[in-house]
Amino acid sequence: MPNPTAAMLVIGDEILSGRTRDANMHHLARELARHGIDLREVRIVADDHDAIVAALNALRAGFDHVFTSGGIGPTHDDITADAVAAAFAAQIDVRADARAILEARYAASGQELNAARLRMARIPQGAQLIENPISGAPGFSIGNVHVMAGVPSVFVAMVASVLPSLTGGAPLYSQSLRIERGEGDIAGPLRELAEANPDLSIGSYPFIRNGVYGAQIVIRGTDAARVDAAMVRLAGLFPAATA
Repeated sequence: MPNPTAAMLVIGDEILSGRTRDANMHHLARELARHGIDLREVRIVADDHDAIVAALNALRAGFDHVFTSGGIGPTHDDITADAVAAAFAAQIDVRADARAILEARYAASGQELNAARLRMARIPQGAQLIENPISGAPGFSIGNVHVMAGVPSVFVAMVASVLPSLTGGAPLYSQSLRIERGEGDIAGPLRELAEANPDLSIGSYPFIRNGVYGAQIVIRGTDAARVDAAMVRLAGLFPAATA
C-alpha cells in the first residue's frame, strides 16, 4: 500500500520578499520521511486571505495531509486562522480551552493577556488544538489540515506534537554518493540503474567545486535492502566515487 501523501503551505510576505529564509520545509520533509508520509508539494503564498483559501482548498483536496506554517500570531497580518476557517466554512472565535492555555502562560510570566494576544485563542469550530510547549499559543488541526506557527522552534515543537497522531507508512531510506564527473558522462549508466530499479528514486544533483564538475547521486526508497543493493551497484559503476 502506498504511503500517505502530504503538502505544505508556507504563508508570509516575509518569505516571498526574501527577508526571511524558510527553515520549516526542510524540517517537515525530514520528519515526514521518517514517519512514512510522502511530502509531494510545497507552496508559498502571501498574507492574502483569498490566496490562502484558494491554495488550501486545492492542496487539501489533493493530498492526505496539509501542513501550514505562519500567520497565527497576534498581529493584524496574522490571518491564517481566519482563512482556514473560511476554507472549511467554519465559525471562528476565541475558544475557552485555548484561552485557558494563554491565561496560564501569561499569568506565569507576569504579562497581560491583552486583546492582541487573545487573537491567538481564536480557533475554528470543530478543530483540535496542537500543543505548543514553547510559547503556549496552540496550533490546530481541522479535517486533514494542520495549522502551525512560522517561528522555527515553535514549528518544530508542533510537528512533534501532531505527528504521533497521524498514521504513517514505510519510512523513507536514503543514501548518497559523490561522483566527480560531469552529468553528461554519468547519465547513461544512471538511466540504466533507474530503469532496473523502478521502485527507487534516483536523483542526480550537480555541482562545480574548485573547477571540478560532479554530481551527488541520491538513492531513496522504502526498502532498505533495495537501497543498499542499488548503492552497491552504483559504487561499482564509479569506483572512484565517495560516499
